[in-house]
Amino acid sequence: MSNPFKAALAAKQAQVGFWLSMADPYLAEVSATAGFDWLLIDGEHAPNDLRSTLAALQAVAPYRSQPVVRVVSGEVHLIKQLLDIGAHNLLVPMVDTAEQARVLVAATQYPPHGIRGVGSAVGRASRWSARTDYLDAADDEVCLLVQAETVTALQNLESICAVEGVHGVFIGPADLAASMGYRGKPGHPDVQAAIEGAMRTIIASGKAAGTLTSDPKLARRYLELGCTFVATGVDVLLYANAARKLAADFLAPDAATAVADKPSAAY
Repeated sequence: MSNPFKAALAAKQAQVGFWLSMADPYLAEVSATAGFDWLLIDGEHAPNDLRSTLAALQAVAPYRSQPVVRVVSGEVHLIKQLLDIGAHNLLVPMVDTAEQARVLVAATQYPPHGIRGVGSAVGRASRWSARTDYLDAADDEVCLLVQAETVTALQNLESICAVEGVHGVFIGPADLAASMGYRGKPGHPDVQAAIEGAMRTIIASGKAAGTLTSDPKLARRYLELGCTFVATGVDVLLYANAARKLAADFLAPDAATAVADKPSAAY
């Protein structure tokens, strides 16, 4: 088993993604049919646990979209569990220093190179021991992405990028804006300048740069800058906005008249 997402990042092939925050495997599978290059299963700000993450991984497995799992925090035991259930691509939030990044790398590697516990024989990762080569191949199949989302992280960005075993750095706009004193304003010119400067630093290091934005213009701008993995929307917000628009269309003061004037249509 190879890792197409990791291979695409290494080849500097732009990967367009979509954020899964609904914490529902049925919606994860629906999203997988859209054809995105990657899907982010969010364990930090969405109500996912280990079992719901597993269900989402299983739901998207038959499709071309590659799952990336965001852990709630960079704890060694949490990373071990996610790797054992078959997550190959991990996104770890709030990484401020190279020291933190090195611990995360060690957590994704088996001894003697790292500290990952050896228990794959009973796990989905090895297909419950059907993959006899798993222990030999596992280290190379992991793609580790770290989030730089504070002023401190940007100050240490070059050293974070220099850590071997970190394959990409994701800029978190919302937390970075808050760290810079612009909470709730990731579009502020100062924040955007910091984001673009960080992206250039990451790209110059040879590592993959990524981020999330629901603004199509910004997403295209980041891709033009050379970002390799960009998420272009969030499932729960896409649904919420569409549902609110539909409700507003029908509940507006003139909704009854508007509906009466329109021909019926099947859906």
